[in-house]
Amino acid sequence: MEKLRKKDDIEQSAKIILSSANGAPGLTRNRYRSAYAEVLDKLKQEFLERYEKKSLSSGDGLDKYVPVKTLGKGSFGHVFLVKYKEGDVEAFYAMKVLDKRRMMKLEQVDHSLNEKKILESVRFPFIVSMKQCFKDNSYIYFIMPFINGGEMFTHLRRMKRFTEVLAKFYAAQVVLSLEFLHYCDILYRDLKPENILIDQKGYIKIADLGFCKIVKGRTWTLCGTPDYIAPEIILSKGYGKAIDWWSFGVLIFEMNAGYPPFIARDPIRVYEKIVSCQYKCPGAFSSDLQDLVKNLLQLDLSRRYGNLRNGVQDIKTHKWFRDTDWLAVYNCQIQPPFVPQIKSIGDVANFDESTEENKLRVSEHMWYKDEFESF
Repeated sequence: MEKLRKKDDIEQSAKIILSSANGAPGLTRNRYRSAYAEVLDKLKQEFLERYEKKSLSSGDGLDKYVPVKTLGKGSFGHVFLVKYKEGDVEAFYAMKVLDKRRMMKLEQVDHSLNEKKILESVRFPFIVSMKQCFKDNSYIYFIMPFINGGEMFTHLRRMKRFTEVLAKFYAAQVVLSLEFLHYCDILYRDLKPENILIDQKGYIKIADLGFCKIVKGRTWTLCGTPDYIAPEIILSKGYGKAIDWWSFGVLIFEMNAGYPPFIARDPIRVYEKIVSCQYKCPGAFSSDLQDLVKNLLQLDLSRRYGNLRNGVQDIKTHKWFRDTDWLAVYNCQIQPPFVPQIKSIGDVANFDESTEENKLRVSEHMWYKDEFESF
């Protein structure tokens, strides 16, 4: 259980580097970029070392974890809140359970193995990482931190829409997260409020890395959520990192408006609006916000922010982010505009009430031993 509690050294060293740079008098934009490039280099090196290392399931098993509540349901299994107890140690975790037979039926074994490798390799302040993995006759289990502030989607629906201050606070963390993933040649491919969690301090954690993929050029896989999918995916043109910046444009629109820019009852109609870029910003949007949205929701890849010569810097230096201290954001030194109410570490009040409680039924027969040998 020691590896569940061990602090990641590289994240600490990265924070020290940035804190030193941040504390230097007259920190210029170029010095910031240089300091942060050093951080990204270290984080990428550590990611690749973990990713390329062969890892097997841990010795712990389901008997160490007591399911408390169902947090969510996915295509291949469920996510449970579980309680771990060993001696005086008691902790809560999110346990993602993948059904072997369903994964085989839908030909998703390689896909899920890739998710496992990325989850256990990624270390970044605003991205969920995996603490442990194990398996039994029927299931694969991913043990991850329980982020008890709930989904951004839930809070957005409760508030109707976020203020620009709150939306900008969340957006800055998403920008840094995508910058890190892209630096590691990872496409996220499923950015949306449902996949962003809020922790007990008010900062975000991007979750559900199931669609993440290491891509150094282009890929053609059709995936994503209809409201957030980029036009080049719909048109089967092949795509790269620019799709995540399109989705980021949709995200900041929805955070500020309370609804996504492309809406229709029929998904086909949604796609038609996306490929023709038919949307209208609410009058409440500031001129700077409208300008950033316009430059992100660009059909022309040669004009889409994040995909130009300056890359992510076009976004980080945009007028909407003029008052954003990127180093302070990375180091979690900003007081969040909103902090979720949490009564205890195992509090689930910030999650939507689940009407379906599922019991795990582990078979006496070992299903697909060879196919899941790498897990």
